[in-house]
Amino acid sequence: MFGYGVPPMAFGGLDWIVFGLYVGAALAIGLWAVRFAAKDSDSFFLAGRRLPWWLLGTSMVATTFSTDTPNLVAELVRQNGVAANWAWWAFCITGMLTVFVFAPLWRRSRLTTDLGFYEIRYAGRPAAFLRGFRAVYLGVFFNCVVIATVTLAGAKIGGVLFGLEKSTAVLIAGGLAAAYAVVAGFWGVVVTDLLQFVLSMVGAVVAAVWALGHPAVGGLPGLVEQFGDRLAIVPPTGTEAFAVLFVVPVALQWWSVWYPGAEPGGGGYIAQRMLAARSEKDALRGTLWFNVAHYTLRPWPWILVALASLAVYPDLASLRNALPGLDPALVGDDLAYPLMLRLLPPGLLGLAAASLAGAYMSTVDTHLNWGASYVVEDVYRRFFRPAAGASESVAVARIATVLLMAAAGLLTLFIDTARGGFGLLLQIGAGTGPLFIARWLWWRINAWSEIAAMAGSLAVAASLPLLGIEPGSIPGLVAGLAATTVIWLGVTFLTPAESRETLDRFVERTRPPQAGWSAAYARTRTRPEPSGRAFLAWPMACVMVYSVLFGAGAVLFGRGLAVTLSWALLAVVSGFAVSRLMAARTER
Repeated sequence: MFGYGVPPMAFGGLDWIVFGLYVGAALAIGLWAVRFAAKDSDSFFLAGRRLPWWLLGTSMVATTFSTDTPNLVAELVRQNGVAANWAWWAFCITGMLTVFVFAPLWRRSRLTTDLGFYEIRYAGRPAAFLRGFRAVYLGVFFNCVVIATVTLAGAKIGGVLFGLEKSTAVLIAGGLAAAYAVVAGFWGVVVTDLLQFVLSMVGAVVAAVWALGHPAVGGLPGLVEQFGDRLAIVPPTGTEAFAVLFVVPVALQWWSVWYPGAEPGGGGYIAQRMLAARSEKDALRGTLWFNVAHYTLRPWPWILVALASLAVYPDLASLRNALPGLDPALVGDDLAYPLMLRLLPPGLLGLAAASLAGAYMSTVDTHLNWGASYVVEDVYRRFFRPAAGASESVAVARIATVLLMAAAGLLTLFIDTARGGFGLLLQIGAGTGPLFIARWLWWRINAWSEIAAMAGSLAVAASLPLLGIEPGSIPGLVAGLAATTVIWLGVTFLTPAESRETLDRFVERTRPPQAGWSAAYARTRTRPEPSGRAFLAWPMACVMVYSVLFGAGAVLFGRGLAVTLSWALLAVVSGFAVSRLMAARTER
C-alpha cells in the first residue's frame, strides 16, 4: 500500500480505471446531448430556455470550479496566508447584487446572448458597432485569455501527474475540450457540469483529508501550530497587508473590475445561464445557489491543501527539487496543489485527477460555447448572414469553437503562473465595473460610454508594463479605475443621450429600478418592480455567506465555541431575513 513515506507514484491500473469511469460518464452525457444541440442556435447556446434553478446554478458553480482555481488559491495562501483569498472572496458582493437586482432584469430581456443588450438599451450605428466590438473583444480576445489561464493550470497538472510537456498537455486537454463542446452543445455542458461539480467536490475533500494526514502536517492541530500566523481571515489593522489584502478588494475591487463569473451588473456565461432559465424565479434562485455554493462549499478544502503544502514543500526550492524534469519557468507556488495530489494512494489519485479533468472540461467548454455564441449571434448573424438557418448557425458555432480553442492554446504558451493570468484579467476589466452597473440604473449612459470604457481599460492595461507597473497590482488597478472612469464619464457628458423611444422600449421590456428611469416610467405608464427588498436582501445575503464561510473556518481551526456560535447565529439570522425577503418578492 502506498504511504506518505514512499516517493510519489505514477498513475497505476486502479487510477486509470477511476479516471476512465469519469471519461465514460462524460462521453455518455455528450452523446445523449447531441440530438438537442443540433436543433438550432437557441438549443446549442441556451438549452431551449428550459433550465431549472438547481441545474443552472450548479452549472455556474462547476464552471467557476476550474483547474486554475485551486492552483491560484495555493499560490495566494502560500505567499500571503488565508486572508489573501479576499482577492476573490470580495466578488461575493458583486454576485449577490446580481442575484437580487440584475438576474430578473436579464431574464426579462429575453435575449439570446447578453450582447444583444446593446441594441435594446442603445440604438443606431454606435449600438451595432458596440455589439460587434464587444463580441470580438470579449468573445474572442478576453475569452481566449481566460481559456489560456485555465489551460495553463491543466498543462501544469499534466506535467506533474503524467510527465507531459507543456505543449503536449495543451494539445491533449484543448483538443478534448473543443471536441466535446462541438458535439454536445449547451445541454451537454450543463448536464455534465452536474457530474463534474459532484466529482470535483469529492476530489477536493479527499485531497484535503489526505494532506492533513501527512506526518509533516500532523492534522488540523499540527496545521494550526505550525501556521497559526497565516490563518487570520483579516490581516491586522494598520498594516500594509490589511490595506492590500482586505481593504482594496472589499472597498474597491468588487465594483470596479469586470471579471468572468463576477461581472458587475451580470453578464458573460452567468447571464447566459440566466437567459436559459425556464422562468424569472429560476434565474434568481439559480444565481443565489451559485453564489452560496461558490463561496461556502469550495474554499476550505483548497485552503487546507495549500497550508499543508507549506509543511511538505516549504519553499520554491523544494518545489523545484520535487519536479526536476519540469521547466523551471513553470515552477511557482501554484504548483503546490498538484504536487500534493501526487501523494495520494492508488485509486484516490485517479479520483483527484478525474475531478481536476472535470473542472477543466466544465470551465473550458462553457467558455467555448459562450464565445461561439458571440461569434454566431453577435457577429455572423448580426452583420453577415441575418437569414442564416438553424443548421448553418450550428455549423458556424462548431467552427468558431475549434478556432477559439486553437487561439487560446497558443496563448497558453506565453503565461507562466495562475496569479499572472488572474492579474491580467483583473487589469483588463479595471474601471469598467461602475459602468456595467450604471447602465441598468441610469438613463444617461449611452453606447459611446461603453465603447470609451472598454477601449480605455484595454489601453491602460497595455501601457502599464511600459511604465514598470505590474498588471493586476494595486497601483495598476487604481490607475485603471481612475483613468477609465474619467474617460467614460467624460464621453458620456460630451455625447447625446439615447432617444426617448429607445429608453422607453428598454423600460417596458426589462422594468429596471425606478429611481434612474422616472421620466421613462412616466411616459410609458409602465408599472415598475419594487426594488427596496432587492437592495435590502443583497447585503443580508452577503452576511449570510461570509458567516457560513468564516464559521466553517472557526470550526476547522478550533477558534472556540463562542466564536463558532456567533458565526452560526449571524448566519441563521441573515439567512432567515433573506428567505423572507425572497418570499415576499416571488409571491407578488
